[in-house]
Amino acid sequence: MFNIVLLEPEIPANTGNIGRTCLAAGAALHLIEPLGFRLTERMIARAGMDYWDQVDLHRYRDYQHFTEENPDAVIYMLTTKAERDYTEVSYHPGDYLMFGKESAGIPEELLVENRARCVRIPMAPEIRSLNLSNAAAIVLYEALRQNGFEGLQTEGKLHRLSWERN
Repeated sequence: MFNIVLLEPEIPANTGNIGRTCLAAGAALHLIEPLGFRLTERMIARAGMDYWDQVDLHRYRDYQHFTEENPDAVIYMLTTKAERDYTEVSYHPGDYLMFGKESAGIPEELLVENRARCVRIPMAPEIRSLNLSNAAAIVLYEALRQNGFEGLQTEGKLHRLSWERN
């Protein structure tokens, strides 16, 4: 199981979308306060569809509390400021993929302390950043791909018709 960590998320719809992605991917969602919304807000449930109550959700009062509760966590910090791409990492089940708040990202002090585990998603230079839920999905699914999508359904089925081979 992989872990998505949101450090002080601000937009409830992003968190709801990420929760749904975590559930689909068999990942846990970790939220580090302060949050820019209440978890009971309608936008979270709406973005997470009817799955929000099934998300493996962990909540922490601050970053220190998160590190105390997860002392052996291997944490990759996603930032536009990193020197290497997210595809240059070998991810392993149990790893934590951390994303900062929408308006400011992960504080630079944490990035400098964890330089070796900072990674980025390549993008056009005139774009400041990707949407948080898109970024989380991109990196989580790369980690899953590297591990053979273990535990996930990898073959689809049609509802009315069948796939026929010629």
